[in-house]
Amino acid sequence: MKKTITLLVFLIAVALQLQAQSKQPKQLGLPGDNLNLYAALKVFQESKTLEDFEKAINDPEQKINNLDLDGDDQIDYINVVDKVKDDVHSITLRVDINNREQQDIAVFVVTKESNNHVYIQVVGDEDLYGKDYIIEPNYANEGRPNPGFRSEFDDEYIPAERRVVSYVEVASWPIVQYIYVPTYRPWISIWGFNRYPGWWRPWRPYSWHWYYGYHYNFINIYFGNYSRSSFYRNKNWYNWNYGNNGWRSRSVVYINRYQQGFYRNTYSRPQSLQEGYRVSRDRVPMNMRPVAVSSTRPNNNDRRPNSRPNWNDRDRPYSRPEVNNRPSRPIQETRPTPENRPAGPDRVERPSTRPAGPDRQRPEARPSQPNQTNRPVARPNPPQRTAPEARPSNNGRGNRNGTGTTRNNG
Repeated sequence: MKKTITLLVFLIAVALQLQAQSKQPKQLGLPGDNLNLYAALKVFQESKTLEDFEKAINDPEQKINNLDLDGDDQIDYINVVDKVKDDVHSITLRVDINNREQQDIAVFVVTKESNNHVYIQVVGDEDLYGKDYIIEPNYANEGRPNPGFRSEFDDEYIPAERRVVSYVEVASWPIVQYIYVPTYRPWISIWGFNRYPGWWRPWRPYSWHWYYGYHYNFINIYFGNYSRSSFYRNKNWYNWNYGNNGWRSRSVVYINRYQQGFYRNTYSRPQSLQEGYRVSRDRVPMNMRPVAVSSTRPNNNDRRPNSRPNWNDRDRPYSRPEVNNRPSRPIQETRPTPENRPAGPDRVERPSTRPAGPDRQRPEARPSQPNQTNRPVARPNPPQRTAPEARPSNNGRGNRNGTGTTRNNG
């Protein structure tokens, strides 16, 4: 009986482990997968003006924008437009597909009430995210969001710390204070199709798995501050945007491309998830990092360690391939030779380390090594010294008298 129970427990553990390893990352299966609205809301909270916000979401270093809606294999520039009605700001993220058509991506709906309470919701456009895709801060008077409205990460991650905010605290965000200044004029981006700022340099889009792996490291930060919502807080906004003669912009070119399935190939490189994860891992504080990605570990067949980088896909950082990030090995210094040794006093005074030969003598001050026989050193014979009282003469030795003459003994 005990053996049967043990075997059953073992089989259940193995089954759970295999299920966890085969589990794939959650995805909407829509083009909106390539613009993380959690990340966009985080940048919105940190920005001071809408101009700063527009620049941040298009910044290649932050890797928030991964959209290619017009199919030119280049990232599309996202411009920001603000429409104001009844003290409600409808801040729209939009892409110019061509010189005639625009496609909305998402809208930041900011509403200010008479008691100075401000609430924000980010609503993904239905053409990119499906119906009722809403992200908002974790408000203090709200509980866990409706389980029927889960994010693409909710089944896998639990935030390290869930932080809640009040409506008054949201009103203190720098960008919220900026748009509610009495002298504020609604922001309309001057950039559009073939009109881009000087710093803008488009790059090839990443695969979705690379993009997912990059933002995986920020999941605890995203879920610690924001969550999915199940309803619109401003009941009038939906009609303003989606109703007849509403504010929403749609592109026929984009709709046709989406219906023909041109956006499905972005999910074609699951082995790139680990690479995207490694790129952003060091940018996140240690206490906010989630557990390392293991459910989609690439097979050995997917690894090509010695092959050249494939420039036809965009799974590496845009500025340089990761394989080139390693510094080159410094050139080793070589000993100077008589041919390349510089001329000058250093050439004479610098001691040589070459072994002594018949024409080169070792310095006398060099200590001898233990257990080795000292080599004899050739020294010149010193001159013989004579006694001060004797001096050689022609006939032999003689004594010096007081007058300085030599006296003979004969």
